[in-house]
Amino acid sequence: MVKHYLVLLGFILIILTSMQVAKSETIPKAEEMYVTTEDIISDIIFPTIDKRVIKEYGGDNRLIWHWKRIVGITYNENHSYDVTVKIEIPSKDINENVENVKEDLVKVRISPSCDSEKINRKKCNHGFEIEIIDYKHLSQ
Repeated sequence: MVKHYLVLLGFILIILTSMQVAKSETIPKAEEMYVTTEDIISDIIFPTIDKRVIKEYGGDNRLIWHWKRIVGITYNENHSYDVTVKIEIPSKDINENVENVKEDLVKVRISPSCDSEKINRKKCNHGFEIEIIDYKHLSQ
């Protein structure tokens, strides 16, 4: 009789454990992509430059400009960086159907947050900021 109860108990345990199913979600494999330091800086300062280009050329959000290259990066004592970037603004002359490319030089100051105790508070007392320091039209 004890054997029958043990067999019955074993059978019930097998049924109950087989009914416990864990649903797992598969996470799609992350796309690996090669990026450069210039790509990262571009992503950080793109919105600030975009707003300024629209202001300079009086366009709307559809105004297209192209990132050409970083001309220089300077570290400042107040824990900020000045990044100078050359950009191109293609404009199409409606009368002549000729595409003219304008080049501009934009100097952007990136100020990382000074929240760390390891940073000199006398020189660094700002939060995260991105601002245009200088904007020059290279071509007319």
